[in-house]
Amino acid sequence: MITGELKNKIDGLWDIFAAGGLVNPLEVIEQITYLMFIHDLDDMDNKKAKDSAMLGLPYESIFGEQVEIGGRVVDGTQLKWSVFHDFPADKMYSVMQEWVFPFIKTLHSDKNSAYSKYMGDAIFKLPTPLVLSKVVDSLDEIYKSMNEMQSSDVRGDVYEYLLSKIAQSGRNGQFRTPRHIIKMMVELVNPTSDEVICDPACGTSGFLVEAGEFLKNTRKEEIFFDKQKKAHYMNNMFHGYDMDRTMLRIGAMNMMTHGIDNPIIEYRDSLSDQNEDKDKYTLILANPPFKGSLDAESVSGDLLKVCKTKKTELLFLALFIRMLRTGGRCACIVPDGVLFGSSKAHKSIRQEIVENQRLEAVISMPSGVFKPYAGVSTAILIFTKTEHGGTNDVWFYDMAADGYSLDDKRSPVEENDIPDIIERFKNLDKEKDRKRTDKSFMVPKQDIVDNDYDLSINKYKEIEYIPVEYPPTIEIMANIRELEMEIGKEMDELEKLLGM
Repeated sequence: MITGELKNKIDGLWDIFAAGGLVNPLEVIEQITYLMFIHDLDDMDNKKAKDSAMLGLPYESIFGEQVEIGGRVVDGTQLKWSVFHDFPADKMYSVMQEWVFPFIKTLHSDKNSAYSKYMGDAIFKLPTPLVLSKVVDSLDEIYKSMNEMQSSDVRGDVYEYLLSKIAQSGRNGQFRTPRHIIKMMVELVNPTSDEVICDPACGTSGFLVEAGEFLKNTRKEEIFFDKQKKAHYMNNMFHGYDMDRTMLRIGAMNMMTHGIDNPIIEYRDSLSDQNEDKDKYTLILANPPFKGSLDAESVSGDLLKVCKTKKTELLFLALFIRMLRTGGRCACIVPDGVLFGSSKAHKSIRQEIVENQRLEAVISMPSGVFKPYAGVSTAILIFTKTEHGGTNDVWFYDMAADGYSLDDKRSPVEENDIPDIIERFKNLDKEKDRKRTDKSFMVPKQDIVDNDYDLSINKYKEIEYIPVEYPPTIEIMANIRELEMEIGKEMDELEKLLGM
């Protein structure tokens, strides 16, 4: 988590935009993302130049002495953050508007790349030189604080704190998945170097970024010392779809700033006929929108065959099954209603996962996990596509704490079930003898079938009642009389003292 001081600096940056007339959270995030990207380009270029010098290798900087922009040749060094941030406000503004922004739009040579698609219509929206100057100074302060914190995670935490501002606009039922929940889900599915990973409702690409970071940390040599695997990681491993171009732009840049050169991030209504993906992915990680009902005519026909409904949370489950290859896995967040809903559509999708696929785990999360943006109770489903069943015992876990208070403040607390969840899921063979009064336990498939495929943990969890023995009534009454007599004596003593 970022410190209060750093949060204050980010909030201060937000206030500068508001004072300049930019108040739409998505637009503000977008502009900050561009500026952070420009800052990071300078840092990355300096690092590559330094590494090449140490190895005695030649290096051609992207900020060359002569850079062509819009038919004009300019001095590339003036496009570096470390150079233009010292310019007077008016000069900095014209350099940013006329040179730097057009320059970053043309950086990627592949015109079909995610970067080129979503930078092509990027617009520089800072209204005045003074606002730009204040924003650049504020970002310099934020980067200075990040460098002082010496934490490998602080860059992501800052970006996540910025992204949390999006949720405050309350758009279409979208709410950001907390980063620690995403990390937990990625650890549970333990991605490998050969995965083809998809989030069909990717938003800012949080799941894809975290999967990339996990692989970078756990399989670095396997991926980056193998030419083919590195190419797969950079170009073909990560797929994300969304219906909001601003989100897609932020998502594509989020991935690029995390070192993934060319993710496949596309505009697509995943639930419509526009999405033809079938048997394509080895891993799906998602928190799809729970925004109510869709027009049945806009929904892909083969999804309605599995689950005849207009509810997006049910249709997305049918979609995940269709998009996965046989043997592919899914970890997704669903609202609690999916687990116990009594409609025909609710039952049919649960039956599909239990009978025709292999359901492995149901992790119930407390309702405060998504506060302050939403108070909905949710669960994580983990299953494998088999098309031939395979569900035997399903692992249930009753998460009570996630390391943060469950009120709107979401302050850090000691209670945290996440390490226990990860440890137990990796050792499911040890879970079979646990009682249903415990925090986690196994439930045989037949029990689930007998309960109409109900997947709510309360259906199977047993509460242990500890009998409390009280003394006989006669003894209690005698104690009360004794206390009354003592009170009477004390009152008499008090009256004497007061001379009454």
